[in-house]
Amino acid sequence: MSGLTGDAGFDQEMLVELALSVGAAVVWWLDLGTGRLGWMPGLDAVIGVPGADEDTVRARLGELAAPLIVAVNTAAWQDFELEQPLETRLGTRWLQFRARVSTHDSAQALVGVVADVTRRHTQQQELADLADRYRLLVDLAPEAIVVHEAGLLVYANPAAVRFVAAQAESDLLGRPITDFVHPDSQTDMLQRISKLTEPGATSDPADAVLVRFDGGTTDIESVSVRTTWEGRPAFQVIMRDVTEQKAAAAALRYQAALAAHVSDALIATTSDGVVTSWNRSAENVYGRRAGEAIGQPIGAVVGAPLDPLEVLEAGGVVHAVHRRSDGATLAVRVSVARMDAGYVLICADETARRRAEHHFTSVVAAIEEGVLVVGSTGLVESVNPAAEQILGVRAQEVIGQPASLAELYDESGQPVPQEQYASAITRATGRAQHGRILRASRPDGTHVWLSLSARALTQDGVTPSATVISFTDITERRMIDSQLEHEATHDALTGLCNRTVTINRLSPAARAHRSGLTAVLFIDLDKFKVINDSLGHGTGDEVLRVVGSRLSRSSRRGDVVGRLGGDEFTVIAYGVTSPDEAEAIAGHVRAELNRPITVDGRQLHVDASVGIVLAEAGDPRDGADLLRDADVAMYHAKTRGRGRIAFFDVELRERIQRHLQLEQDLRTAPLGDQLWVAYQPIVDLRTDERTAVEGLLRWTHPRYGLISPSEFITLAEESDLINIIGAHMLHTATREIAELAPGLELTVNLSARQLDDPWLVSAVRHATHKAGLDPSSLCLEITESALTRDPALAARTLAALRDLGVRLAIDDFGTGYSSLAQLLTLPLDTLKIDRSFTAGLGRSDEAEAIVTSIIAMAHAVDMTVIAEGVEQVEQLDILRALGCDQAQGFLLGRPMPPGDL
Repeated sequence: MSGLTGDAGFDQEMLVELALSVGAAVVWWLDLGTGRLGWMPGLDAVIGVPGADEDTVRARLGELAAPLIVAVNTAAWQDFELEQPLETRLGTRWLQFRARVSTHDSAQALVGVVADVTRRHTQQQELADLADRYRLLVDLAPEAIVVHEAGLLVYANPAAVRFVAAQAESDLLGRPITDFVHPDSQTDMLQRISKLTEPGATSDPADAVLVRFDGGTTDIESVSVRTTWEGRPAFQVIMRDVTEQKAAAAALRYQAALAAHVSDALIATTSDGVVTSWNRSAENVYGRRAGEAIGQPIGAVVGAPLDPLEVLEAGGVVHAVHRRSDGATLAVRVSVARMDAGYVLICADETARRRAEHHFTSVVAAIEEGVLVVGSTGLVESVNPAAEQILGVRAQEVIGQPASLAELYDESGQPVPQEQYASAITRATGRAQHGRILRASRPDGTHVWLSLSARALTQDGVTPSATVISFTDITERRMIDSQLEHEATHDALTGLCNRTVTINRLSPAARAHRSGLTAVLFIDLDKFKVINDSLGHGTGDEVLRVVGSRLSRSSRRGDVVGRLGGDEFTVIAYGVTSPDEAEAIAGHVRAELNRPITVDGRQLHVDASVGIVLAEAGDPRDGADLLRDADVAMYHAKTRGRGRIAFFDVELRERIQRHLQLEQDLRTAPLGDQLWVAYQPIVDLRTDERTAVEGLLRWTHPRYGLISPSEFITLAEESDLINIIGAHMLHTATREIAELAPGLELTVNLSARQLDDPWLVSAVRHATHKAGLDPSSLCLEITESALTRDPALAARTLAALRDLGVRLAIDDFGTGYSSLAQLLTLPLDTLKIDRSFTAGLGRSDEAEAIVTSIIAMAHAVDMTVIAEGVEQVEQLDILRALGCDQAQGFLLGRPMPPGDL
């Protein structure tokens, strides 16, 4: 501290401490008794007066440190800190003053340091400016941006407020994010964010549906990013409104469908007139399939010279004579428009209309409706040819006759009084009648449906002089409406009643007048998918048509036969006297369906599983409930094997309800610490030492207690939860083994669905890395049947897992249907003999021979062999004698909780 200006009679160590606490700084002091200031060399440059004399330095120091000096005199403080701006010709600098009161020999002094903190100030300002700019950018972004932490929203930008039609950000904050995600999108959302385990991890863009405050929805595309909020893990979600985009895509699909089904031939060509597109109507008009027409000159496929450019230059529309592929002539109106790569032509077949014009040129050219003119006397004055044709009369026969020349009936079939005829009302009141739907009788006894109108003709603008009756033949339209009604209530493929009609026929009102029981048979074809996938949908459709026909023929008079969709059918049998009769009906149906079906010279065999529910006349269940219960019974029948019949009862409903409840509870089980891992020892048969353990997932349900793995694992695979709970188990087992038994190897089962998961390799890598477990200490077991689902995909996945260093085992060997040669090409380390073979050791020579062969084969390709299900000493001795490497089973140790490891 030598070189101080002034008398430095105070604690020198304190000066060093102060200087070090600030960094590069200069020490100064103030004697509180005398008011004298002192400082270290270099202070002049720091406070902006380099090279100045002591008086100038003292004055500047006193000016800058004045607030500290005042604070000392007005407060009983011991430590002081102050930052002051200093204006220089190069700009503003910031100085930090830190000081402490020191007592030495009963004298007090304010001792401090001064440092240049301009750079820190600048950085803080830049950070503040950057934060402001980022916040402004987020606030003004058209994309909705939210942050949720622990499932609750903690930030939402204005766009997010608009997306859900809220009034303000406060309407969103603190609420679960699931409040604003449609239930159909929630599972996918939770699965996506569950995979974002590392800070900065980003999900792929995915579609979702938001629920708005006004009850509507918004289609979005979202990306989730793993981030932090106030030091805690959180997720930032960026959302883009794709509602209009989806609407545009739907419009494009509609336009494409319209082009495919428009009644006119729609043809596209290159600029040279070569056909590039040929719609279905073009096939019908010209008798040529698209494959024959595409790539050919337009003139060659329409049977006449046709230059699109010439048509365009002639005004864009011409009438021409073309020829079908069979040589027939066509009268065609051709319209041409230019497009980017050529032309689009609309060829309207006017052949039929031209022929009609030949017979009715004068009338049809003016009007196509039937027209009668009735004079003021009520007699017909004129009839056009269209009216003659529609009503089946001749003009000379009806002119001069009363206007009531045909009997008319309303839509209910009741005769219309002549005073209520449209012409009579108009003649009497002058009021026009429009669009009355009536059925008219023809002289030949047939009937025609008319859409009829009447209006008055006046000479002076007031007094009716005549009445014009115009009408259109809508018989065909009525037939089409009837056909549409039939199509709306019947299956298009089989002609059977559809689901809507079936449910209506099962309503309590429909059953109320029926005596006896109503039996609902829910019929599902067994293994129909094999026929459909292997022989094609055409063959599958023909099988369904035959099945529908046989069901109709085999049913009793008055019963309802329907197709519910796919390969599911139903038979509603009324007036059933007992369950035995219902079962007999189901047996008769199965017998009919079991008869061979011949399609394209091939004999096919189908069978069916049938679920039956019985309803009395007063049963309160509606049609949908009865179908649901019959479906449950059918599902139960399928679980017992193909070609079975099962009745629905309350116990079955309770089992199904338990099934659904367990499925729902399984979704939250990983979060509630209900899932845990038990470990079964694997013993080396040469040393009798435990070398590994197999991790087995267990579920302790808060209501039902310990759930069997065979039950909840099946649930998980059926509901696509297997990947979530599989990842949970993998993380739990690797962590527990790394903590509790680091010397043991860990074996974990993989299901077939997990093997299909594209995130499996990433999940394994993350689990072993997070647990600190060497990947070579982990062995993943794959069942033989899992490899047969998609062998190519399985091989790629196993190779990727092997690249991580993970070992691989084939589980339950010998129970699947895979090729042995295929298995030997996979990167497998271990082969596990199925317990069914182990159980036969000591009792069956065949079992011992099979096990001997399996061990020899595995050792030949350097695979370790583990025998499962060892429960007797005799089995263990035989396995040792056969050279089996390792074994597991109740004899060697039962599965145990992690604490017992």
